[in-house]
Amino acid sequence: MAKPALGRGLGALLAGAPAAPNPSTPPAASPVVALAVDDRERVQRVPLAQVRPCPLQPRKDFSPETLRELADSIREQGIVQPLIVRERGEHLELIAGERRWRAAQLLGLPEVPVIVREADDRAVLELALIENLQRENLNAIEEAQGYAQLIGQFQLTQEEVAIKVGKSRAVVANALRLLKLTPPLQTYLREGRLSVGHAKVILGLTDEHQQQLAAERILKDALNVRQTEVLVAQWQMRGATTTHPATITPLTRDAHVRHLEDKLRERLGTKVQLRYKQGKGALEISFFSDDELERILQMVGVSAD
Repeated sequence: MAKPALGRGLGALLAGAPAAPNPSTPPAASPVVALAVDDRERVQRVPLAQVRPCPLQPRKDFSPETLRELADSIREQGIVQPLIVRERGEHLELIAGERRWRAAQLLGLPEVPVIVREADDRAVLELALIENLQRENLNAIEEAQGYAQLIGQFQLTQEEVAIKVGKSRAVVANALRLLKLTPPLQTYLREGRLSVGHAKVILGLTDEHQQQLAAERILKDALNVRQTEVLVAQWQMRGATTTHPATITPLTRDAHVRHLEDKLRERLGTKVQLRYKQGKGALEISFFSDDELERILQMVGVSAD
């Protein structure tokens, strides 16, 4: 199946062509100086201090080490790809290129190359998300918060968000689930102490205190995702008393059953549990919103009417 196109209108934002100036018309007063003009873009050099970060930027964590590496590259090669900005009063606000802007600050560069675009807040957020997702620069929580911002601020559906950022709806839905974690667990995920796989399993526990206990157990005993699934399943069966957390028992399910379960989980884009013994068992498919239930019903050919 073809991947959805990235963001309607974003092509115009990235490669839109400002009208070429009429040679007979005096140039308008501008604080920047044009270096090059072609049919697609006009690269300008502006004072670094004139460029400001964008509050809509979904990425909040910037590794000091990778910024230093980028700064070293810029010192040797210069900024090869101009920053994308929009005008905001007397300043220019970043649309794309905050890592380059931060690296330029480390080097104390007086000027940076930019391309000025006209863009509203929605287009800016879409472009920032796409840029970071394509480069895998966002952690899981930043990605989820970006999707949530598109949905909440611009009244988009999960399907519309998925189309704009070139992801499947299941990917967007699963990312948004991570925002149901408590702030401490979201921090663990940001820092890479917990994986997304761990987080999805922990969300099977409805009690926040139990979720915290599970996370602490994972960190203490270095549990992998499969071991975490066993732990959470045992807690769920016992009622998961917080004073007597379950011990982990070996996973004995048939490998073929696990394989089928993994394929179902991948196909449906949600948590699936397959119980099987001697030709009998049960299939449990989890959903976390009315929209997700409707999506699953459509996938299996069942009408909600």
